Amino acid sequence: GHIGNRQERQQQRIAGGVSSGALTARETARLEGREAGLNRSIARMRSDGSLTRGERARIETRQDRISRGIYHQKHDAQAR
Repeated sequence: GHIGNRQERQQQRIAGGVSSGALTARETARLEGREAGLNRSIARMRSDGSLTRGERARIETRQDRISRGIYHQKHDAQAR
């Protein structure tokens, strides 16, 4: 679904930042940690069978924040 596709795209963006040298090891670890935390939250939310509209909204809000973080870290002029 939409959430899974977005997670995959964000992982690709992180991987692209690593391969291009736009992300340092520390930045990558921090972004990956945020993604992992979101994945754990999603698993807990899905444990009752399905996601409510409110849960989906919270997930999308967190994905928005992570996406902005990826952008800012990739464009902050730090090199590996």
